[in-house]
Formats: sequence, C-alpha cells, structure tokens
Amino acid sequence: MKFARVAAILLALSLASPTSAFTTPAYRTQITASATGNNYRSYSTYLKESTVEEDNAEDTAVEEKTQEQQPAAAAVVVESSIPPPTTTTKRTTTTKITADRIEKATKERPYPLFLAEKAASILPSFKSEEYYPTNTQKERIIVLGTGWGAASFLKSIDCNKYDVTVISPRNYFVFTPMLAGASVGTVEFRSITEPVREINSKVRYLEAAATEVDPKTNTLSCVSIVCEGNSCETEEFEINYDRLVFSVGAQTTTFGTPGVEEYCNYLKQVGDAQQIKNAIVNCFESAGLPDLTEEEKIKELSFVIIGAGPTGIEFAAELLDFIEENGARFYKELLPYVRIKIVEAAPSILRPFEDGMKEEAIRKLTRKIELEGVPTLQPLEILTNKLVSEVSGNYVYFKDGEKIPYGMSLWAAGIGQLPITTHLLDTLGETEQKDAQDFARGRLAVDPWLRVIGGDGKIFALGDCSCVSSAPMLPATAQVAAQQGEFLGDFLSKDYCIDAMDDKLLPPLGMNADQSKTLADKIASFAMGDDEIAPPFQYLDLGILAYTGKGSALAQVQIAPGGGMPGATENWDPVRLQIKGKLGFGLWRSIYLLKMTSPKNAVLVALDWIKVKLFGRDISIL
Repeated sequence: MKFARVAAILLALSLASPTSAFTTPAYRTQITASATGNNYRSYSTYLKESTVEEDNAEDTAVEEKTQEQQPAAAAVVVESSIPPPTTTTKRTTTTKITADRIEKATKERPYPLFLAEKAASILPSFKSEEYYPTNTQKERIIVLGTGWGAASFLKSIDCNKYDVTVISPRNYFVFTPMLAGASVGTVEFRSITEPVREINSKVRYLEAAATEVDPKTNTLSCVSIVCEGNSCETEEFEINYDRLVFSVGAQTTTFGTPGVEEYCNYLKQVGDAQQIKNAIVNCFESAGLPDLTEEEKIKELSFVIIGAGPTGIEFAAELLDFIEENGARFYKELLPYVRIKIVEAAPSILRPFEDGMKEEAIRKLTRKIELEGVPTLQPLEILTNKLVSEVSGNYVYFKDGEKIPYGMSLWAAGIGQLPITTHLLDTLGETEQKDAQDFARGRLAVDPWLRVIGGDGKIFALGDCSCVSSAPMLPATAQVAAQQGEFLGDFLSKDYCIDAMDDKLLPPLGMNADQSKTLADKIASFAMGDDEIAPPFQYLDLGILAYTGKGSALAQVQIAPGGGMPGATENWDPVRLQIKGKLGFGLWRSIYLLKMTSPKNAVLVALDWIKVKLFGRDISIL
C-alpha cells in the first residue's frame, strides 16, 4: 500500500511536469525538404511494390494550402502494396507526410505516457506470428562492436527475420561499471564478461576489426589476426551488408597531453583492469625492497588518478577499500607511505551529481582509516582546478608549475572517437552529415530513429559514437547505449519502411496497417497522435550511481525530467531522489546484479563479493 501511494504521488508529479520538443535545424532541414520521386525501393524483403508519386490535383491543393501556412513544409504521398498474411490480394494505403506531422511525431512523448510505455514493454508480448515468405533471402545486418549498445541490440533483434553477423576483435561483452572493482580484485574478470555467442546463439561472430566503411557499395573492410602455433599474421577481407549497426563505442582521449599514452593506464577494457591490478601490487612489492628511502617509498606508493568522474572516483574508492581491508594483512609496514591523489580540471568532482551528493562523496573518500598497529591514515586527497600539462615516467606536471611524483597513474579524463568513426564521417562528408556536425561535434549524427544522417537508411549508429540530432546531447554512458540498442533491435524487428526516399530520410512508416501492435506500441502511438509513423527513440534517464567506498554509494534517481529550452523564461529542474550511504550501497549492488547480461554473471559476481568478504582480495601478479 505504501508503495502504491508513493507511485501515485510520483505519477502526479510527472503529470504536473510539461514536456518540450527538441528539434535541431540540422534534422529539421533534412526531413522537411521536398521528397517526391519514382522507383523507391523499400527495405523489406517481403514488400512487393512501393512507389512515391506526386499527388493528384485534390491532394496537391491540400499541399499548397499547407505550404501557405508553413513555407518549408513538404507533402509526400506513399503508396504501398503489401501482401496480407492470409491472402495474396494487394492492399494499397495512402499516407501524407507534412512538416507539422513530422514535428509532432518527433516531439518528446509526455513523461507519464512514456513511463507507461516503458513499463508495458517489460510485459510479455502476445503478438500474432508475423508473415515472412519462405522464398526470400534474409537481409544481412552487420553489427560492429560488442559493447552495451551491441549487446542490447542482439538481445532484442529478431533473428528469424535477419541474418545477423557481429564483427569485433573482442568476442565478449564486458560489464564496464565493474572494471574498477576488477582492477583491485573485488570481482573476477570472467564474472563480468559474457561471450557474444551466449548473448544470442543465432548470430554469427567474426573475430576481426573493421577498418573502413563504404556506404556507396555497402561494404566493410576488415582485418583479422590469424595465429597458427606461435606465428601470427594479419588477414584482410571485405564483407557486404544490407544494414549496418555501428556501435564501436569510443576510446580514451588524451587531449594531446604529452606522455599520457606512454605512461598512464586507462580503464575501458578487461586488459586495462588486469594491467592496473598488476601495477598496484608491483608498486607495493617495489616499495618493500631494502635500502629505499622514505621519499622513494612514498613515490612508489603514490597513485595519481586524473579525472574525477564516476570512473576515477569509483577506482579511488575501490583502491581505498583494498588498502583498508587487505593492506594491513599484506603490507602493514608500507601503509603510512600510501598516497592517493584525485586530480580534476573542473572546480568539483562528479559533475552529474547534485552538490549534496558530491559533498558526501568527498567525505567518504577523504575519511580517516584506523587500523590496528598502524598510525591513523588519511591517504586520499582531491585536487580540483588542476590542469595536467605533461606526464613523464616519474612525475605528473601541471600548468601552474607544480608536479607530483607517482608510482602508478590512471587517466580517466574523457573519451574521443575511434579512427573508423572519423573515417565514416569523412566518407559522409558531402551529405547532410557535414551540416549536422555543428551539433554532433565528431560523433555520427543520427535522426530520431538512429539512422545515420546521409546513410540512406542503411546505417544505424548508437552509443558513444553517435549523437541524436533531434534531442539535447545525451551523456556517453552505458545506460544510453543500452536503451538505444534495445530500441533499435525492437524497431528493426517490426515492419517499417526505413530507407531514404530520393536521398531524404523521412519518418519510418508502418508497411501494413493491419499488423499487430504491442501494448507499448499502442501507448506510444497514442502519445504521438499517429499510428502510422514509428515511435522515435526517447531516452529515459533512470539516474546515476557511484561507489564511494567502505560499503557506501551514491544513487541519484530521476523521478521526473526537467524541461525548457536554453534561454527560455520557463525552465524547470529535474526531480531527483538522492540516496547515499548504506542504502545507496544496497541499491548500487542490487541494480548492478539486475543489469547483468545473464543469471550466470549475477551469481558469479555475488559469489565474488562473498569470497572477498571471507578471504580477502587476491594479490597474485598474473
């Protein structure tokens, strides 16, 4: 009963919060341009015939009237002949697309209805079996990457409709939020990884790295490393696609800072965490050698973390736990020399969090540690407004002239795009993608249905390498990528006309008005006021988590979104629930277990936590 009352109150708050539309000029210019033409070829393998024609005299009059009201508007009539599931009789539908209709379809759906839509999507689907002719070949979807977006896509795509191939040099998905824990031995590496073939046993996997994309020929150039015995050689090959899901993610960026690539560790892959784990133990073992001065011991046991976002903070918290819980057992005489310094260029840490949560994180991280037989420790220090100018083999240099010695350094200060993303942007340079870069800033600009602008509806992009051009810039987080992957898999599994028409990406239309819809689809269509256009992607901000050490965590849960436009007179902040301490820690662990890709991973992680509690962390250098 109490939960029901809370839910009712939250729903009432949501109903009281208006929503706003975010449509950037880049996408609006594209979708409202004239798009009449002939010989339009649909994406569907079972669509028999589809044409785009100029309207008749009566419809043209309506179009002229619409253009008088809004000069930039365009009216497109789509006639589709689709075989119904139980008969071969052709059925023709006529649909007019105007700028007003497009504007309405791409608006953010009202938050209460959007919550209802997301809740309904969790329910089991009772859709009738779709009609797929047996004499047609499946379209081939190539998925680049095995990160959050790709994993969610593979879970939701209909492999009875598509031939899906995954290409990545990594044959597994990694639960990246737990890499910080894995880097100090809190969880095992294999507990937070899941093979691609176990995520979806119907997909084909190729262990290779894509190097180039040719949108004109729908071809990928790839390179693979083939090993026989102790000798390895590279092998290049090309592969064609009908649809490309570009989900390669991003790489750590150094902002051109000298020495970072040579001397700093990163924390984005399992190999990075393994390297950090060995480096930490090596620092302690080196500091224990005889004849070292006190200054040399402090240098060896100084850990500098550059970047105070969630990655840097969680790593610092895990390292502090290792020192407090296991340090006295293995390195009691060395603990007084340990120094942990978090360096941040901005005035504060954890920028996505509210001020009260930041203060709680600082309090936990800078806590004093009392251990038997060891003087009181306070090893962690947070340095803000510090810009790194250079990193050498022994020191981190700052622009204010100061320098800090270190034994191990971690760079967690930002992300940048991979070379293949930059190459694809260059390839699409003469399309609308070029204009969209004013907003996307190095990412692939996509429309509200995640189709790459300039990609003719053949290429989709999601996650850190993409930017939805019809919404505010979304954060580069696992939460965004996972939601986009789930949306895209579900979207492609349904029957929508998604290819470009006369080089213009118009809103995807349902190709069969009689096809069954899930409850979530019906709610979305109602919220849009349109049951023909596919509901576009809409991000649901569930909040953000951060572990702060010693069984404490921050959980900032969003209840209702903010709104308004930049410079508007009526803007309002999001309504957020702030949970910290032990309760936040319980929520942090519960959510991470629920988000695991499989029950096996959840069990393994839970067992790792129990094992560390009973026996401590392993310090073997492997």
